[in-house]
Amino acid sequence: MQNNLPAILNEKLPDLSKGHKKIAEFILAHYDKAAFMTASRLGNIVGVSESTVVRFAAELGFEGYPEMQRALKEFTSNKLTAVQRMGVMNEQLAGEDVLTRVLNFDIEQIRKTLEETDRAEFYAAVDALVNADTIYVIGARSASVLARFIVFYFNIMFDNVKIIHTTSTSEMFEQILGIGERDIMIGVSFPRYSKHTVKAFRFAHENGARVVAITDSKASPLAQYADHLLLAHSDMASFADSLVAPMSLINALISAVGMRKQEYVSKNFERLEEIWEKYGVYEKTDDRDFSL
Repeated sequence: MQNNLPAILNEKLPDLSKGHKKIAEFILAHYDKAAFMTASRLGNIVGVSESTVVRFAAELGFEGYPEMQRALKEFTSNKLTAVQRMGVMNEQLAGEDVLTRVLNFDIEQIRKTLEETDRAEFYAAVDALVNADTIYVIGARSASVLARFIVFYFNIMFDNVKIIHTTSTSEMFEQILGIGERDIMIGVSFPRYSKHTVKAFRFAHENGARVVAITDSKASPLAQYADHLLLAHSDMASFADSLVAPMSLINALISAVGMRKQEYVSKNFERLEEIWEKYGVYEKTDDRDFSL
């Protein structure tokens, strides 16, 4: 039902009350803005009470307005253009202290992710990563930052990590040509979802590799190919993707894998410290006497 919310609204529109019809018509015409409005804000815009908006959500079969809003966000997440994102940003941040609003927004995304993360699924993904022959990591566009972060630390913990470059489709498939049943692919993608990542996931799945998806929703196109689905909230506060919660989830994943490979990682860090010292990798700070 959730993925067909506009269809449901169009179907029910003729039989709705006057107030509910106003809400439905506004959502159909301005889904990009409605998805990010509170019940109170939506009611003020269309000229009905907040309670009317809540009853409207219940009439559509939702437990409440938050559930309907999540469904609308899922529908809109991969459809918003950059121009529409700018409009949403202006709608949400107008007259606000941007610093406070955005940081509080990101804090809320982490809190929601922590509350909703499936612990069994998380640790199953850890087991799969630890036992894989080769780990392939993919993330396109803004998600490439997260992919590179994963690879940076996995290269210290494993000898078999490959980052997949997505400059072109042909290049991507050349890099994952040998993926098989003893391998694993971990990919990151958030709206708007990357076609390259989805294609790589499908190829890995069809070739018997295990697949770990880090994304925002069970409705994500990555989910259909994932053996392990790790969800992180990434609702936007501006035209820039909010990747704070995904990064925090990835940090936890890296830490959990590191705990499982503690002895190996410790030895690698000991060796790296020797190399860093020998070749002057890090700038030394002046010694300071902090004694009283």
